[in-house]
Amino acid sequence: PNQYFSDAAPGHVGFKNTVETDQETSLIQVVGKYIRKTGDVSILKEEVAGKSVYDRMKWMIDYLMHEKYDQKHGLLTGALTADWGDVQANDDELVDITENSIITIDAYDNAMFAIALDYMAEMSKGDDKETWQKMRKDIADNTRKYLWDTQRNKIIPHVYIDKTPDLGDFDENDVHYHGGTAIAIEAGILTKEEIAIVNKQMLENVRLSGMPSIGLTLYPPYPEGFFHGNMSKPYIYQNGGDWTWFGGRMIQQLIANGYVAEAYDEIRPMIDRVIKNKGFFEWYGQGGVPSGSGHFKGSAGVLCKAIEMFNDWAKENKK
Repeated sequence: PNQYFSDAAPGHVGFKNTVETDQETSLIQVVGKYIRKTGDVSILKEEVAGKSVYDRMKWMIDYLMHEKYDQKHGLLTGALTADWGDVQANDDELVDITENSIITIDAYDNAMFAIALDYMAEMSKGDDKETWQKMRKDIADNTRKYLWDTQRNKIIPHVYIDKTPDLGDFDENDVHYHGGTAIAIEAGILTKEEIAIVNKQMLENVRLSGMPSIGLTLYPPYPEGFFHGNMSKPYIYQNGGDWTWFGGRMIQQLIANGYVAEAYDEIRPMIDRVIKNKGFFEWYGQGGVPSGSGHFKGSAGVLCKAIEMFNDWAKENKK
């Protein structure tokens, strides 16, 4: 992988995954959440290597618009990955865009951008606010336009910019992307009726796959050998593994949109396996086999947030 060094952090080896397009938007969301929680806006003026945090976030958006933006569709691009994943197909350079990379547009990257732009509008003062609001509307509208399948009521996995992958007789448009769908809901791109439809689709995918929960990354999985390494096999890692990290976000969106009973039923397998396995595992394979780190903070965080939302709902609806 590419490495870089900076006087701002001597001894630290920097690394940029160029395949994924959610790093900048994730950091902006973290800063926005911190300010919402604490009310501490002073962080925006803090300087890092001579530039304020707010200006650095503006730089991040400039980077995305210059390096990852497709003018034709008005959306961000990235390399071909499995839903929200950070590992590309068709190349041994798993995390670096190369001449062999297949460039795509997906709902996850752009929904994350829309959410980040909401935070930017919230954090900004003066003229910037309208800029972020307009950009956010354009990104959300174009995500809806190009990545929502009105016939099948589902997210389209990828829009391809130039090259397309060789998938044989496997039809990628049959694939349901659970993670990207959850984030698109968070970004307000689906209607309440559509949320109920995609949730039923997720439950049916769980039934057909035999996987433990709606944390199932995608269904059906990509054929064996399409991705490299262990992930070349179906139901491994991001190719159909079950990740609470994203399943928990779907639970949160069900609660936020009034589907509380459904959320309560669907979180149970995620809670039960934490208790059974005495840990917050990164992902689960077929048969509910825990895999990856047993102390995955992403899993713990989304479950904690969902439980807080259940408690808030219970207080508000106390009779």
